[in-house]
Amino acid sequence: MAAASVLLVDKPGGITSHGVVARARKALGTRKIGHAGTLDPMATGLLVLGVEGATRLLTYVVGLDKTYEATIRLGVATDTDDAEGEITRRTDVSALTTDRIEAAIAPLRGRISQVPSSVSAIKVAGRRAYDLVRAGEDVELKAREVEVTRFDVLDVRADAGDVVDVDVVVDCSSGTYIRALARDLGAALGVGGHLTALRRTRIGPFDVQDAASLDDLAVAEGLAPADAATAVLGRLAVTADEARDLRHGKRLAGAAARLPSVPSAAVDPAGVLVGIVEKRGDDVKSAMNMPEEASG
Repeated sequence: MAAASVLLVDKPGGITSHGVVARARKALGTRKIGHAGTLDPMATGLLVLGVEGATRLLTYVVGLDKTYEATIRLGVATDTDDAEGEITRRTDVSALTTDRIEAAIAPLRGRISQVPSSVSAIKVAGRRAYDLVRAGEDVELKAREVEVTRFDVLDVRADAGDVVDVDVVVDCSSGTYIRALARDLGAALGVGGHLTALRRTRIGPFDVQDAASLDDLAVAEGLAPADAATAVLGRLAVTADEARDLRHGKRLAGAAARLPSVPSAAVDPAGVLVGIVEKRGDDVKSAMNMPEEASG
């Protein structure tokens, strides 16, 4: 049986996130693998997988902030807000300048209200929005609050003549759609825009530079559950007696002051992840215990 671990994978383009999971299941010889945060087939970059008992940790990874590198093409709008869709409009971009682009980006930083792309994975009446769109149905998604802490221009290229390509880097909260940022930037400039390239380089403390390629999954070294949980939540060191009490559902009386964060990863003297703990008044209580055979 594969060891419980959190595995960082650098997803190539042209494969779905589920396809990466399928490859990992075959390479590691286990069915119990899940991922934290889908990437579109067009997108590349960091995908976080949970293997065996470490799948329990994915719920703490999904909501982490993320970093993306992307290319936005201005002057062309598509029905999917990315390069895989049909072109719906072309507009002259000869009057665009870097200063105008920078000025249009400024309102897209900070806490903003964003309408996700209609071909997102959001569920509408139990069905994925992209499935409804492919079935020919009109989909209108509600705006949601997201936070964009960085939206910086790396390069502006007008080599193609009738379009302007803008390379950007974005730091954002979970649930932010970079395709929607591309669409909204094009709309603000009055020329239309869509995403032509997208790469996720970071999820919380995890970086794509530490990720394995798809071809190296069988020999890739995943993070031990204790190390992964500590990186995300912070470590509460517990004694062997405290570890036993937590596993038996008992509270650690008066231990709340020791928590580095809420929730935290409780780790025993052997470096084994006992589980995820939370505060209950002045006490510490287990919110999720790890199976002992999958917690090392």
